[in-house]
Order: sequence, then structure tokens, then C-alpha cells
Amino acid sequence: VERASRFHHVVMMRFSQAADAAFFARVETYCRRVRAECAGVRDYFIAPNLSDRNDGLTHAVVLVCDDAAAHDAYQVSSAHREMKAYMTPFIVRIVVFDGASPR
Repeated sequence: VERASRFHHVVMMRFSQAADAAFFARVETYCRRVRAECAGVRDYFIAPNLSDRNDGLTHAVVLVCDDAAAHDAYQVSSAHREMKAYMTPFIVRIVVFDGASPR
């Protein structure tokens, strides 16, 4: 069975100490909006980084979508733009991965 290609967007971050439970609850609300509002999104979530080799990057936002076009549409969506504007002041360090899975 041939597997369909998917596009992955992984944003690993370290947050300031100001990122409290209310911060993460609001980010979760944005994640639900992205899943509901953005066509082609298969999964979207924030989670703690459980790796002992995380290099201080304590959390990741993970997007799995149908293709690069769905990723590009997500990038300019109001849900993503609002989430990014809200989160940016709390981010101390960020590393981004974008790539398609092989067929």
C-alpha cells in the first residue's frame, strides 16, 4: 500500500517563565481553531518535549497537513496569525522544521 505524502511543520520552543497554565490553555484554544478552520490540516497540537536531549526546547507545536499548499494556507490563516502574535512575547528560543514525508 503506497502511503500518501504529508507535509510536517514542527516548531520547537523554550518559553519564558511567564508562560503559565493560562498561557497554555489559550494556546490550546488556538490549536482547536486551526484544526477547525484550516483546510487540509490532519493534526495540530502543542506538547511538552519529553526528550532528555531537548537542548532546552521544552515544547513543540506540530502540524501535519495534506501538502505544502495546505501548510502555506495555514501560515496566513487568522487563527495562526493570532496564535503567533500571542505566543511571540513568551518565546525565548525557537527552531522550526518544515518538510514533506516521503511517499
